[in-house]
Amino acid sequence: MELNRVTVFTGGASGHDLTYQQEVRSVGGALARAGVGLVYGGGKVGLMGQVADAALETGGQVIGVMPEVLVDREVAHHGVTQLEVVPDMHARKARMAQLGDAFVTLPGGMGTLEELFEVWTWQYLGIHAKPVALYNIKGFWDPLLAMIDHQVAEGFIAAWRRDALVVADSAEDLIGQLRRWEPPVQDSRS
Repeated sequence: MELNRVTVFTGGASGHDLTYQQEVRSVGGALARAGVGLVYGGGKVGLMGQVADAALETGGQVIGVMPEVLVDREVAHHGVTQLEVVPDMHARKARMAQLGDAFVTLPGGMGTLEELFEVWTWQYLGIHAKPVALYNIKGFWDPLLAMIDHQVAEGFIAAWRRDALVVADSAEDLIGQLRRWEPPVQDSRS
């Protein structure tokens, strides 16, 4: 698939382990080296700031999208290639979805989970046909993946929906899987 820009969801916090910062920086740098632009929430703090800075330092294009109410609170990153200030969170998510050819979820909190599940649900509903990925730093997403597998086993999520979710633990593997991804063949029973 054509991969011009990737929309990344991640936290405004950095986490307790420096490995998270190092790994999100590797993603930002790898995307830039691969000629893939970064779309993200527009902040200069936490993992958000780290992934953007790494992409910029490697010569990548970075588009930040931030609602007016968060410009001061999240400390908007004014050093990005383009910073779009939108009216609210709904406009932010819609714009980020529009700009990216794929979605990658890095470690984060409640907002990150909300963004992940929205775009994954949109994929299932046919609102978009773009890959949705989890970047599994230090097994961060393992508990969530176990829950999703439990939902499959109990009949609440079809196996093809789970199979459509990209999971990677290296930046190169992530980019490769995104480029090779094809929309899932949907089972008409689910």
